[in-house]
Amino acid sequence: MTLREAPQSPIHTISKRSLHDQAVEQIRDLIIEGYLEPGQRIDEAALIADLGISRTPFREALRTLAAEGLIEIRPSRGSVVRKLSAEEVKSMLELQAHLESLAGRLACERATDAQIAELLDIHDRMIVLYEARDRLRYYKLNQAFHTQLAEAAGNSALTETQRSLQARLKRIRFIGNRQPDFWEAAVREHTEMANALRERDGKRLAETMARHLTNTWDRVRNVVNSEGR
Repeated sequence: MTLREAPQSPIHTISKRSLHDQAVEQIRDLIIEGYLEPGQRIDEAALIADLGISRTPFREALRTLAAEGLIEIRPSRGSVVRKLSAEEVKSMLELQAHLESLAGRLACERATDAQIAELLDIHDRMIVLYEARDRLRYYKLNQAFHTQLAEAAGNSALTETQRSLQARLKRIRFIGNRQPDFWEAAVREHTEMANALRERDGKRLAETMARHLTNTWDRVRNVVNSEGR
C-alpha cells in the first residue's frame, strides 16, 4: 500500500510552486504527523510516485530534511526517519527553554512595534485555528511565532541556534498537543506570552517561555520513552 492509498493520508500531487519546496513541505508534514514514523525506512520509489515528481527534486528534498535533522541519509542503504532518544529530546528542550526565555526578554526590549504587532497577529490566528481544532495549521503558526520571536530578539547567534533546534524538534513539538488537555494548556501559555509581549514585560515573558518549553517535555515524555523501547 502506498501512502496515497492509506486512510486519511495528507499527500497530494505536487504542482506549481518550487518542486523542491513542495516536496520538503509534504515529506516534513508526513514525518511531523507520524505517517512516516521514527526509524522507518523511506520508500523512495513509492513517495516519488505519490508526489508525482522526478528523483532529482526528491533527493534534494531529502538532503534538506537531513540538514534539519528529521531524517538520516545512509549511503547505499537508503534514508530513514530519525529517531531521537529521550535524552536527546530532553536536553534539546532544556536548551530551547533557556534560549527562548532569553529571546522573550530581549524581544520586549528591542522589538519594533511592527514586530510585536505581527507576533500578536500570529497569536490571534493561532487561537482561531485552535477553536477550529485545525491542529497542523495551528502547529505551523506556532512554529512561526517562536521563530519570529527569536528574530525579534535582535541577536543573530540566538536566532540561528533557536532555528536549528526547532527544526530538529518539529515532530516532538507537534505531538505535544496530541491530547486535548495538553493543547488547551499550551494555548493558555501562549495567551500569557501574548499578554506579556503586548505590555513589553520581559521578565514575565521570559518566565512564561521557559515554563512553556519545560511543560513541553512533560507533554511528550511518555511518547518519546515508548518510541525508544
